[in-house]
Amino acid sequence: MLSHIRNFSIIAHIDHGKSTLADRLLELTGTIEKRKMHNQVLDRMELEQERGITIKMQPVRIRYQQGGEEYMLNLIDTPGHIDFSYEVSRALRAVEGVLLVVDATQSVQAQTFTVLHQAQDLGLTVIPVLNKIDLPSARTSEVREEVAALLHCEKESILEVSGKTGQGVAELLTALVERIPPPQEEYVGKGTRALVFDYEYSQHRGVVVYVRMLDGTLSAGDPLVFMATGEKFEVLEVGTFAPDPVRAQELSSGMIGYLVTGIKKAGEARVGDTLTSPSRSLPALPGYQAPKPVVWASLYPESQDDLVTLRQALSRLRLSDAALSFEEEASGTLGRGFRCGFLGMLHMEIISERLRREFNLSLVITTPTISYEIVHSDGSSETVYSPSQFPDDRTFTAVREPWVSVRIITPPAYVGAIVTLAHEHEAVVNETENFGPTRIALSLHMPLRELMRNFFDELKSVSSGYASLSYDMFDMRPADVVRLDVLIAEEVVPAFARVVARRRMQREAEDAVAKLKKLLPAQLIVIKIQAQSCGRIVAAERISALRKDVAGYLYGGDITRKMKLREKQKKGKKKMQQIGKVTIPQNVFVQMMKER
Repeated sequence: MLSHIRNFSIIAHIDHGKSTLADRLLELTGTIEKRKMHNQVLDRMELEQERGITIKMQPVRIRYQQGGEEYMLNLIDTPGHIDFSYEVSRALRAVEGVLLVVDATQSVQAQTFTVLHQAQDLGLTVIPVLNKIDLPSARTSEVREEVAALLHCEKESILEVSGKTGQGVAELLTALVERIPPPQEEYVGKGTRALVFDYEYSQHRGVVVYVRMLDGTLSAGDPLVFMATGEKFEVLEVGTFAPDPVRAQELSSGMIGYLVTGIKKAGEARVGDTLTSPSRSLPALPGYQAPKPVVWASLYPESQDDLVTLRQALSRLRLSDAALSFEEEASGTLGRGFRCGFLGMLHMEIISERLRREFNLSLVITTPTISYEIVHSDGSSETVYSPSQFPDDRTFTAVREPWVSVRIITPPAYVGAIVTLAHEHEAVVNETENFGPTRIALSLHMPLRELMRNFFDELKSVSSGYASLSYDMFDMRPADVVRLDVLIAEEVVPAFARVVARRRMQREAEDAVAKLKKLLPAQLIVIKIQAQSCGRIVAAERISALRKDVAGYLYGGDITRKMKLREKQKKGKKKMQQIGKVTIPQNVFVQMMKER
């Protein structure tokens, strides 16, 4: 049985045609009936269909006939974005080979290069594939040479396909069977072991884990344990994907399928964990890591009546996404909400969009930030996740922030502009090297804070869209940052607080007060808008009070009648100014979050 199984995944950059190629593999092998076929059939979420990206892994079993023998080809369709690099690494652990799909019009991109390195480090068989060869703009021969140099392989071994027309897909299926080795069982007859590479949550059946069987067999009723959490359960159902779940009698070594656990608690199932029998425990597969949020943001419901709904929605999403973390917090201006941790900016965007679509929630999302390690004057240290909790400049001795290792691949003509951009974002350029005949690879280190400050958009702008970027977390380094507070009517508004580089503090302060002056509606008193940092006011604006002609309705008579009314109005405004209460409309908070 093992000799007729081939497990593989697809490595490709966003928009290089991975999902379209998967469609042709399913169509050609008859895995999906023609009447049920549609574009991006493995992308089940509405967001995936709209954006043309893969967010959630989707395994599928393909039955393929070759040489009178039937083979079981197990494909794991993985995300291509850097935010999900750990999940992709666990999926690579579940296969013996990968298809390196490269767009013949764009060549290899930086994120593809990163995942390729992971596959090579795991010793997986790499089958290079040039896609979109049917397009008039395809540079097939040029890209072929670049891929051959990258993989140190013969140019003849690189396959050419078109995911759109199906050209070359039959040859690709033959290569899958001939080049990718069958799975091997390490502990024959010594117990059961399976790798969890993804999972989802079912309201009726609990957590459903996606597994690659490493050793032994599994069937309904078998007891298992999660080795990372120690949670024990009894298997309720096993099955495979075609691509819809299909119930099976058992899963044996080398197969990819699903297990229904019945667990309805968050955090018990984790990507990369190992399942084994409680009585005959086998060693866990190496490489497991607990999810580590990188980006933090606060989510507040526009109406406080939706707070319970938001809490339930976050809890529901966390059942199928252990990387999402949240805790309740309160703001004097925005009310009660939740401080959430995400894997990256795309992960945050996906979660917030799902909350809006699936749970009909209207949200206010604060500016995303990173965590800082603060060392106080007494020697103690703490980790701060929110700008409003960042201490005053005079109360700590040091602050450290996460840095990332960045790799950029670009045509040589844009290197100068990219290096200038990197220096503007506090990056340190380490080295440059030739990457094929027409491109350069730059390696640099930079603060994660600066990477989040529109670096990717600016990179695309200065390179006319040709540069690609990938990054990995590097280490913690000292940071020269300060907290910038915004005061309205001499009261600090925590929602507008931010942590900025000291060198850019003045510019950020002036921008913040200028934007608020445009957004805040005039009121009956003079409104002072100030930006404060390091114990001093660094920028200020003011909005003049509204004028109302209280004597306008009078006609005729002595002028003193009008003077008395205006004097009374003056005293009333003076009293209101002393109270100093300014109402900030909700849309001002929303606009300030969008403007940053």
